[in-house]
Amino acid sequence: MTEWIGETVTSETGWNHLETLVDIGNRMAGSDGERAAAVATRDALAEHARNARLEEFGIQGWERGDSRIEAGDTEQDCIALPRSPPGEASGELVDLGYGLPEEFAGRDLSGKVVMVSSDVPDHYERVVHRREKYYHAVEAGAAGFVFANHYPGGLAPTGSVGTEESPVGDVPAVGVSKEVGARLSRRFDGEAVTVSVDASLADATSQNVHAELGPDTAEELLVTAHVDAHDISEGAVDNGAGTAMVVELARVLAAREDELDVRVRFVVFGAEEVGLVGSAHDAAERDTDAVRAVLNLDGVAAARTLAFTTNGFDALTDAADAVGERLGHPVVTNPELGPHSDHWEYVVHGVPAYMVSSDTGDAGRGWAHTAADTLDKLEKRTFREQAVLLAELAVDLADAGFGVAHAAPEDVAAACEAQGLAEGMRVTGDWPF
Repeated sequence: MTEWIGETVTSETGWNHLETLVDIGNRMAGSDGERAAAVATRDALAEHARNARLEEFGIQGWERGDSRIEAGDTEQDCIALPRSPPGEASGELVDLGYGLPEEFAGRDLSGKVVMVSSDVPDHYERVVHRREKYYHAVEAGAAGFVFANHYPGGLAPTGSVGTEESPVGDVPAVGVSKEVGARLSRRFDGEAVTVSVDASLADATSQNVHAELGPDTAEELLVTAHVDAHDISEGAVDNGAGTAMVVELARVLAAREDELDVRVRFVVFGAEEVGLVGSAHDAAERDTDAVRAVLNLDGVAAARTLAFTTNGFDALTDAADAVGERLGHPVVTNPELGPHSDHWEYVVHGVPAYMVSSDTGDAGRGWAHTAADTLDKLEKRTFREQAVLLAELAVDLADAGFGVAHAAPEDVAAACEAQGLAEGMRVTGDWPF
């Protein structure tokens, strides 16, 4: 065991690929940069795994132009939220605080410009996603939507407010920094403001990257990440690090291939940030009954401790805890469902799946989805240490002695109801059951 660990903690493979990705520039879904990142990832995987290839699929592309908020005699900085329609909306600014469902309940917001914060109170029972807040605003008649970051630092947040399957009409949506949000609330709450978005929608193409290792079995373990990133940043944490980790794991597992009892399929998805489009495409094409488990990497290396969301599968929780104990490295596990990354498109079919991120001590996104998601926020040592744990876990999951039962989709649906997730999914049109 010690030889491969030593090679991993001195490896440059994954980190070099991370630098390649962040230096490409814009990796927005459907862009030339996203395709360049996918090609580079295919080529990197081909050095270690077989059948490295791209699989293309069509998407609705979105490209931002200029955006602005006019308030009084001022113009406040903002950025459009992906999938926001182009247009201009004027109306009374209403600061609706956190934008919780109960804060929208019974409100007639016709013709108003609604502003909400990107977080929820610490005591609140569930996450209220940005898209849910937007849909509530649209349903209440809002003319415009302003999404204010709750982190300081002058960082306007981005993030999709719709999907191709769930269009939301003509309500322009923008993100503003915490500081701009506070200024708008203090000076202009109840006053007329104008939100303007310049953006374009057009047919585009994205792609998933595939490669394989291990025996040619029908049953397979999927090791996944997404290569696209929001166009306002380098996308280092979200999710260059995840894609780079897939490449690093391919290097490690190629050296340990004789320990793999089932096929390991690496899939790096496109178009995650606009509605899990790449993973939805793959899951629809795949025999999900043949997928033993999914190890999905989204937000790794942001902090030293790996965080495993295990989506109700006890065997996955036990496996992650065992690896952390065996290697003497901290890990945390969360047995609840996590519907906001690519693994979810498999969980809804009952496939056991992890969403692997980092325990930063903060339930929010941190630098992700802002212009500050840059390579300097990551540390090579942390990346390498986590590669050791994840490679060991992947070998355990691909072992003939490892077993984890699939769930019935109706049980996943019941868990969504029990954990308070169903309400938001129905609002945004994401309820899959």
